[in-house]
Amino acid sequence: MALTDHERRSLTDLAKELRKVVINMTTKGGAGHVGPSLSCADIMACLYGKVMKIDPSNPAWEDRDRFILSAGHKSAVLYSILALRGFYPMETLDTYLQDNSLLGAHPVKELPGVDLSTGSLGHGLGIGVGISLAAKYQKKSYKTYVLLGDGELAEGSNWEAAMAASHFGLTNLVAIVDRNTLQIGGRTEEVMSLEPLADKWKAFGWGVREVYGHDLDELDSAFSMAPVVADKPTVILARTVKGKGVSFIEDRLEWHYKAATPEQAVQAIRELDSEQGVK
Repeated sequence: MALTDHERRSLTDLAKELRKVVINMTTKGGAGHVGPSLSCADIMACLYGKVMKIDPSNPAWEDRDRFILSAGHKSAVLYSILALRGFYPMETLDTYLQDNSLLGAHPVKELPGVDLSTGSLGHGLGIGVGISLAAKYQKKSYKTYVLLGDGELAEGSNWEAAMAASHFGLTNLVAIVDRNTLQIGGRTEEVMSLEPLADKWKAFGWGVREVYGHDLDELDSAFSMAPVVADKPTVILARTVKGKGVSFIEDRLEWHYKAATPEQAVQAIRELDSEQGVK
């Protein structure tokens, strides 16, 4: 079922606010993976704003959907969406990267709403397989969503996990690849080529859906169809732009790990508040 006008506007506003919070938080903290966080903001807004079964007042709810940020360096976007959805007060974001704060460079499961401590690339999907397998054995209805970076797919452990997920028929597992084509060392196709990426996932026994990762209707449709192929796990290949929404950050390698200056933050917020928005 397509998004209603109200749902689309609500998710659009959430994604815009999410980007603004990421910019402000990382500028105040003086560091952060801003480019990757902005590229997956629409994915996160769709998941946390509509798709996932969660209860911010009860983060440990046994029947909640699970979310794993395998690319843990995108922590800024996870911290921001959890605060916006009410898992903890917005003021908690002021502690980002401060001593003794739970909001460090990578997420830790002690923070409300975080299901897995991540940061070492290539581990999230394998653990997602284990969580999904447990749900299947226990006849639980929750789904597990794993967000992967495209550069992360050079880690061979992802493909071992993909093979296992197919073998066990984990239809309750949904992987999302943030396909922004940039990683810390350059273009993914120059560092370690991934294409034909859809064919690779299909060869490992997954149902594949390709979408434009900044189109909320396409994202919602893909999530609502999971599993996209009966008896198979689902991967959503979301084509995105690194730094989406801010002109001087978009598709720029130097913004893989960089925070805006206060002056740049003002410009970024102005762009995000402009009529153009994110398209």
